[in-house]
Parts: sequence; structure tokens; C-alpha cells
Amino acid sequence: MLAAGLALALVVGLLGARADNEEEACETLPSEIHIVKEEFDELGRLSRTCNGDIAVNKCEGACTSQVQPSVITPTGFLKECYCCRESFLRERVVALTHCYNPDGVRLTAEGRSTMEVKLREPADCRCFKCGDYSR
Repeated sequence: MLAAGLALALVVGLLGARADNEEEACETLPSEIHIVKEEFDELGRLSRTCNGDIAVNKCEGACTSQVQPSVITPTGFLKECYCCRESFLRERVVALTHCYNPDGVRLTAEGRSTMEVKLREPADCRCFKCGDYSR
């Protein structure tokens, strides 16, 4: 019984442990993604494929979360989890500059050599309670 009590105390101590210098570091960072977009004619046949590497923002970082013992919750633990997520999205129109016909030949004709696509990217990021999509 003493060993079980020590094990529980050790687990409780580890779960509640947190360094005082821990800080939330959720930030908006630049990144690059590769986009491929296909365009089809009115009969559903592929008319062209365009792609490009686009600079976009992403959310990255760590947020303070904790787990502590609880006699109230069914699991015996109270979990407070926070995730680094977008707090505001911005819509942008970007140009894909590498366009090809269905045979793989690069298109150079004006109006066919580029394709504009809309995307949404994070304009700002911060820590939110995990699973909270109500904003």
C-alpha cells in the first residue's frame, strides 16, 4: 500500500510540475506551400493544370497546458489544453505561374499561362482552448 501511495504522489507531482520560466510562444511565421490546381471544361475534361510555390503565413508554437488530479471529473483528471491557432484569417488571391495543357506542354498564351486562386491564411495567431471552434 505504501508503494502505491508513493507512486500516486510521484504521478501527481509529475503532472502538476511546470517550470516557472515556461512561456507561451505562439506566433505567426512565414512558410511556403506548393499548390496544384486543375481546371476542367464544361464536359468535365481537364483543360489545364497550374502550380506554384506560394509564400503563406502559418501558426506555430507552444501553449501552456496542464493536467491535474480531480475528484469531480469522471476520468479523475482535470485537463486544460491550449493550442496555437489562427485568431484571424486573411483572404488573398495568388497567381500560379506554371500552367500546362493535358499533354504536359507549358502554356504561354496570355490568359492561359497563369491562374489566380483564392486562399485563406492566418493573419494572427494565439493560444486557444483546444477544441474551441466557437469563435
